[in-house]
Amino acid sequence: MGNKLRIEKLQELIKQEMSKMLLTDLKDPRIGFATVTDVEMTGDLREAKIYVSVMGGAEQVKSSLEGLNSALGFVRREIGQRIRLRFTPEISFALDTSLDYGDHIQKLLLQVEGDKHADNA
Repeated sequence: MGNKLRIEKLQELIKQEMSKMLLTDLKDPRIGFATVTDVEMTGDLREAKIYVSVMGGAEQVKSSLEGLNSALGFVRREIGQRIRLRFTPEISFALDTSLDYGDHIQKLLLQVEGDKHADNA
């Protein structure tokens, strides 16, 4: 039980530190407007998957992920220096599509609502 709480705290700490790095330390122009939405760590704390949301089209998303992946070594080193752990986790980035999915569901709900009004008219 305590291990689960520790993992959650570390995930939140990595999320905060990565967000700070995006704002101040990562200067790659490819990254654009990216936001850290979540971090998932394995139970042994050896791997961390950082989920990011990127504003823009498909090309901007691809470019941002390439920029983030090119900075993996820097990000891992910074995480290791900012958060004292026995082992610095291997970092990977993944696109968070939950916001896009939420937008899609919202559009479907609005469409259904519009269809109801059309049927009642």
